[in-house]
Amino acid sequence: MRLRNKPWAQKLVVEHPEAILNEPNPEEKINWEERFDDFSKPLAIEIGSGKGQFITTLAKEHPEMNFIGVELQTTAAGMILRTKLEEKIDNLQLMCADAANIAMYLPENSVDTVYLNFSDPWPKTRHEKRRLTYKSFLDKYKRILKPDGHLEFKTDNQGLFEYSLVSLNNYGMKFDYVSLDLHNANDEVFERNVETEYEHKFAAKGNPIYCLHAHFVQ
Repeated sequence: MRLRNKPWAQKLVVEHPEAILNEPNPEEKINWEERFDDFSKPLAIEIGSGKGQFITTLAKEHPEMNFIGVELQTTAAGMILRTKLEEKIDNLQLMCADAANIAMYLPENSVDTVYLNFSDPWPKTRHEKRRLTYKSFLDKYKRILKPDGHLEFKTDNQGLFEYSLVSLNNYGMKFDYVSLDLHNANDEVFERNVETEYEHKFAAKGNPIYCLHAHFVQ
């Protein structure tokens, strides 16, 4: 869902290039070693971070890791940036960028976990290639993930979840976890689950939250 434009967000993004990459050129290499205190830490990225509740919470809970939040909308990216700056979340970097270029922004075999949370379902057939679990996106995730890295996906959209199960299976990925109702699973995955803004809203209405974890076969 597109947020109403907030001029202060654009201004904040421009003022803090040390914390957020604003529409970076995919042809120019990003020096991640300079952007993190210790780039050797395990790295997780969230593609489509929204207002940032998930990625900022996770980064605060896990100072032993590095995190990158990727968000296309400047207003949403500015909201995450404000939280990062106010709460001094030093192990989090942000990108206001198109996820279609993600494999050009990050080194190969550098990421431990890719998070896809409540992605746009793009329900029309002609928009299939825009879905973040389409095979061309899976190609990109495979390039940046470490051999033992994995993908974690959550949605409230049954159609997108079913599509994603088929897409990942056809790609040859192996499933480590699948839940048709995460919030009633009462398992280890639910116990460590960090909610997004959308997840909290949908779960409060009683909607099932679909979840899967999967990895690529090398």
